[in-house]
Amino acid sequence: MPVTLIIIAVTCVVSFIGFSNPRLIDRLILWPPAISRGKEYWRLASCGLIHADVPHLAFNMITLYFFGGFMEQFYAGYIGAPGYALFYVGGLVVSCLPSYLRHRDDSGYRSLGASGAVSAVLFAFILLRPWTTILVFFLPVPAIIYAVLYLGYTIYMDRQRTDRINHSAHLWGAIYGVLFTILIEPRVVGAFLQQLMRPGFTP
Repeated sequence: MPVTLIIIAVTCVVSFIGFSNPRLIDRLILWPPAISRGKEYWRLASCGLIHADVPHLAFNMITLYFFGGFMEQFYAGYIGAPGYALFYVGGLVVSCLPSYLRHRDDSGYRSLGASGAVSAVLFAFILLRPWTTILVFFLPVPAIIYAVLYLGYTIYMDRQRTDRINHSAHLWGAIYGVLFTILIEPRVVGAFLQQLMRPGFTP
């Protein structure tokens, strides 16, 4: 079974259990004091197994389903399927680290969801296929245009801090996905620039 489908299945099962099990949520959620004081480092990754509600879970898992399979095949050629799984877990950890460092002594801060790792997968895909058309609220948008708008929005909202969404995780997950891909295959940079010079919308 593809790793992407295993990740989706495990995340859905744990998230649905968590919807009616507050103790499980408390055990897995990113709560910085538990890491800085209790050394519960697993929370940097386990927070990606739980979600706030069904729409939150659905958005992340649907995005992962559509783009994860392609990226799994790409990474498998370099680091194998286990390497892709580690890439995903790494996306969770790296995307959560800035939030942890910012709130390490904030007992009121909590964060959950797989958005950071999903952003890593999505932006790695955009690096490889920048002109692919993706649907954003059912509207077709070139992937590279979406990336620019999304990053601008994420940076703006992270500075505003006016909602309960961890925009920092989205940003750092995206950066991680791009840099990781370049690290294992530096030639993607040249291919990306060449594609940018030849705009052409693809399904």
